[in-house]
Amino acid sequence: MVLVAYCALNWPWRKTVEDHVYCFRRYGSRRYVYVNLAVPWLANAYLPLRFDAVIWHTTFLGWVRWTPPDQRIGVMKRAERIAARAPFQVALPQDEFLGSEKVNDVVRDFGVDHVFSVAPESEWPLIYDGVDRDRVRFSRVLTGYLDEATVRRVDRILAEGSERTIDIGYRSGPPKPFLGRHAMLKTEVAEVTRSRAIERGLRVDISTRPEDTLLGDDWYRWLARCRYTLGVEGGASVLDRDGSVLACTERIQRQRPDATFDELEANCFPGRDGELDLHALSPRHLEACATRTAQILVEGEYNGVLEAGRHYLPLRRDFSNLDDLLDAVAADRGREQLVDTAHRDVVASGRWTYQRLVSDVERRLPRHSGQRAGGAALTLARLVDNATKPLLPLATRVLMPLRRALYGALRLRGYGSE
Repeated sequence: MVLVAYCALNWPWRKTVEDHVYCFRRYGSRRYVYVNLAVPWLANAYLPLRFDAVIWHTTFLGWVRWTPPDQRIGVMKRAERIAARAPFQVALPQDEFLGSEKVNDVVRDFGVDHVFSVAPESEWPLIYDGVDRDRVRFSRVLTGYLDEATVRRVDRILAEGSERTIDIGYRSGPPKPFLGRHAMLKTEVAEVTRSRAIERGLRVDISTRPEDTLLGDDWYRWLARCRYTLGVEGGASVLDRDGSVLACTERIQRQRPDATFDELEANCFPGRDGELDLHALSPRHLEACATRTAQILVEGEYNGVLEAGRHYLPLRRDFSNLDDLLDAVAADRGREQLVDTAHRDVVASGRWTYQRLVSDVERRLPRHSGQRAGGAALTLARLVDNATKPLLPLATRVLMPLRRALYGALRLRGYGSE
């Protein structure tokens, strides 16, 4: 039996998060049990179980990196108890450019055996400088994959036959200067392309505003209405080990909302841009292939999954060929061949589904111990995990604050004996 440890107090989840968390149960050959370490009365119930391995999901490692110390204490104590009982441990980190010190602590202190990193191998010595890489093994994986059920759902959406009324569509978040110039490309490509495309009379729906975020099937239906979409490799060119760069940029932006990137760099990370070369394919690039939406992508490696000229139109990082690409969009030259090839190579081939991630992880897991949990116990664990999710908002808004207030009033530290 393998225990997948995750952390979540929000509900409902984004579909991409749900697919990533539960891919092991859906596609694995082992027996998997899930534990939400953010809920103490659930997490403690799993301690008596015997398991062959523990998978520390990226949601747990994200909790370690992001949450305030007082919210992290209880989760870490529960995780430490599980780690002490685990014969073998796997970590699935993401966003390794931020808060890497805390992830290093988990890998080292818990005794993690294998890290499945989304960063290129060349960056592992820099990111994991506090880890004994003679003991800990590393493998590279994608940030996300295609879920087979999601692909079938996308096919049904495409079968509805909606007209592609948007020439170029794109969604991204606000700029993140603390991640360096590479991350700034996500907003720069939006601003530059929007203005030049509108000048040509192209129909665009390009936004970096959080309120324009699309979730679930709304996202796929919107992509299915776009002839082209933009994109950039995810990642960063600055390694913010302890979050101090982020804190510095946020402080300056509060004081001076119009501060430029150059000013933020000079004050918060002078001379450091380019110290990290973490570029990675995004799930959005795979989803565009599934919806048969042509992609204009800033030139890059894209984990070797996407090939320039074959699967997407390459945009130079200085945008010097943008006008030529917009001419191609206006003429609609070669789009059908581009999307057909991308769909065949990336989606129809089945090479980049979650089955691949699960197989990669399972090859590194130890053999079955011979001690197997009964079917009734696994069924009960699954029912409890599913049934408690709708209660997570109640726990977040009511139960957890009451619990913290009680312990604070009693002057307890570390949430009692948990």
